[in-house]
Amino acid sequence: MHPFVILIIILVYFALLLLISSITGRRADSSSFYIGNRQSPWYIVSFGMIGASLSGITFISVPGWIITSKFYYMQMVLGYLLGYAVIVHVLLPLYYKLKLTSIYGYLKTRFGNSSYKTGAVFFLISRIIGASFRLFIVANVLQITIFNTLNVPFVLTILITLLFIYIYTFRGGIKTIVWTDTLQTLFMLSAVVVSIVIVSGSLDLDLKGLVSSIVNDEHSRMFNFTDWRKSSFFFKQFLSGAFITIVMTGLDQDMMQKNLSCRNLRDAQKNMYWYSTLLVPVNILFLSLGVLLVRFSHIRGIPLPEYTDDLFPMLATGAFMPAFLGVIFVLGLIAAAYSSADSAITALTTSITIDLFEAEHLEEKRLRTLRWRTHILVSLLIGVVIFVFRLLSNDAVISTLFKAAGYTYGPLLGLYAFGLFTKLHLRDRWVPVIAVSSPFISFLIKVLLEFLIRDYQASFEILVLNGFITFAGLLLISQTKSPTIKDK
Repeated sequence: MHPFVILIIILVYFALLLLISSITGRRADSSSFYIGNRQSPWYIVSFGMIGASLSGITFISVPGWIITSKFYYMQMVLGYLLGYAVIVHVLLPLYYKLKLTSIYGYLKTRFGNSSYKTGAVFFLISRIIGASFRLFIVANVLQITIFNTLNVPFVLTILITLLFIYIYTFRGGIKTIVWTDTLQTLFMLSAVVVSIVIVSGSLDLDLKGLVSSIVNDEHSRMFNFTDWRKSSFFFKQFLSGAFITIVMTGLDQDMMQKNLSCRNLRDAQKNMYWYSTLLVPVNILFLSLGVLLVRFSHIRGIPLPEYTDDLFPMLATGAFMPAFLGVIFVLGLIAAAYSSADSAITALTTSITIDLFEAEHLEEKRLRTLRWRTHILVSLLIGVVIFVFRLLSNDAVISTLFKAAGYTYGPLLGLYAFGLFTKLHLRDRWVPVIAVSSPFISFLIKVLLEFLIRDYQASFEILVLNGFITFAGLLLISQTKSPTIKDK
């Protein structure tokens, strides 16, 4: 299909987003932007969160993972369910009890201002690098498949993308995103289902044959209980999934902001239960698509790509299948990418204005002005980070930066665990030292383990180690009595 046709489809798609924005943004104030006036229907939030959690990287990467990892990723998905149970019964009640706009306000209430700022800064670092990385990967795919043909430079691709996101989010914020994410989740899931239908049709499979092919395929192996040294070992994956969910959803302003927009705690809890349940079949769909794509490649004699992330884009946009699949792929990719990018930009704006500037109690007009300026600043900052990634032109370096950002969630895990499971107080001014030291110590231990234990593959268990080291460090600066001004 001609790139101009795809471009027209993309523009129509954005027009739908702008229509939703214009409707939801009417009479929107700062409360609308930050917490949707606490009027968001829980079932809409639940469905929309799927798109926000499954970024463009997920859309591109998960189908290709089955080449090297089979269905082992589902072990982590099952662990997610345990993590969501902790969020529902421990974290959400806490956030609603304190009536928080930013979840890091808990750290100020529990420990003090240094802990509060530390938590917010660690979130900002993680989310800026993470959101930029995800948007960069997607923008590269779009650039190669569409915009290079139209002679549109990469810089312009990024600027237009961020401008569109800014336009439909700057007024309504989370009130708008709850609804745009619902549309984008619908497009993303539809793209996966339609892709499965098209690929199975190319393989001449009926429904029974489709299910049989996936279930009996060698890549559908889901559990590894034998080799504890492998990153795919069940208990590594399961526990990692649980802790990843707790920190990257429960301790992440981006994901929790949507929950805080629900009418009450009970609605927020229902949202999380349904959302977590839906994630299981959704991830099975992505992995099943991967099985079909690999099977198609083998039957047609198409060499598998060197990088597994290239499997879905290569087959969808190449001349191997009906051109319609390319259109579906592009729409699904955009939906997955922007549903995570728009909420990330809004969450970053919220954290900066509420946590760093502590502007929540400003008069509405001044708060709105600060919020709009911060929203522009965040969009530009993400653009700058994406351009830095582009200039690096080194996949290994960029991937390392993304993984390093993941280490910053460990201190958040340690801080919240210490606050929730002890009654001790902290010498607050020393908290940043502990939080900064923990990721470096965790990385050194990871390197040492991989050196000392043959064939040992460190996985996301490093996150748990990172949180434990932070917790231990906080014990060293703790005291039983409330700290004095000097201690703070």
